[in-house]
Formats: sequence, structure tokens, C-alpha cells
Amino acid sequence: MNRTLTVLVVVVALVAAAAGLLTARQSELVSVPPARSPALEKLLNLEFPDSTSSKRPLADAKGKVLVLNFWATWCPPCRKEMPALSAMSTKYQDKGVQFFGLSIDTETNVRAYQAKYPVSYPLLITPMSAIELTEALGNTSQALPFTVIVDKTGMISVVKLGMLSEEELDRKLAELTRS
Repeated sequence: MNRTLTVLVVVVALVAAAAGLLTARQSELVSVPPARSPALEKLLNLEFPDSTSSKRPLADAKGKVLVLNFWATWCPPCRKEMPALSAMSTKYQDKGVQFFGLSIDTETNVRAYQAKYPVSYPLLITPMSAIELTEALGNTSQALPFTVIVDKTGMISVVKLGMLSEEELDRKLAELTRS
């Protein structure tokens, strides 16, 4: 990798991590009026490799409640919230909920992270262009972590910039899986 690209990647990583740290203190999920989003439609029609290079189409989870968590291995708040996400993924796996960790990172870094800290849901590698979609989904600062919860009908129900607590996620998933 040439030096300019390396510097650019480091700068983007530091800015995203700083923004993530600044927003990590948010305490409430932001419920949004149910709406279709062209950016969400585009995202759900993509497929991303996992840490073994197997392609995973997000469309396979159509009809389920989706928890789409954008994160990176170099993002401290992202790593801090993952045990709660993993616990909720396990709790709701038989209730029509699918979690995806959409990593803005390299396959090598994600594979190493997964080996050290196993999680109960797929971790997918997304290109930097995918984070551009998050701006249209409510992440105007393009910071991490960023989570979008989609209901069974494909409508955005919640967006959250910053860390999710296990309690707030559990409350929202319980509400979305009642019917």
C-alpha cells in the first residue's frame, strides 16, 4: 500500500474512532417513523464477504427483524458493545431476528478479532463505500458504532449512533418480535 493511502486510512480510522467515542455516551435509541429508505434497499441488496471470504447476501434475512451494526476492530466503543449484541443475538435467534456486524475493516483484522473474541452473529467485511450509505440512514457524521434496526416489513425502526446498551436493545427487540 502506498504511503498516501496508508495515511488516508489512518486518518479516516482516527476520525471515525474519535466520533464514535464522542457519541458513545448517547443513552437512548432514536426511534424513527417507519419508512422505506432507498439507501437501506440498496444496502439490503448487497452481499458482503465474511472472514472466510464466503459471500453473505443480506437479502437472505428478508422478513426478519434485522440489527445492522457498523463497526471496526480499531473502534473501542464498537468492541465494548459487542458482548451485549452477541447476547441479544443468541436470545432472539429463534424469534425472527438476524444480526449482522458490518465491519469497516480488513478481512484479516476481522478474522483475528473473531478468533480472539467470538460473537454469535455473522461479521461481514464492507468496503468504505458502504459507510457512505450510513449517512442516508441517519449517520451524518459517519461515525462508529452505528446501528440500524429494521422491522419485519423492511422499514427502519431505529437508528443509533454510539453504543447500544443490552437493556435498550432488549426492550426494542421484545417490542418488534411481539406480533
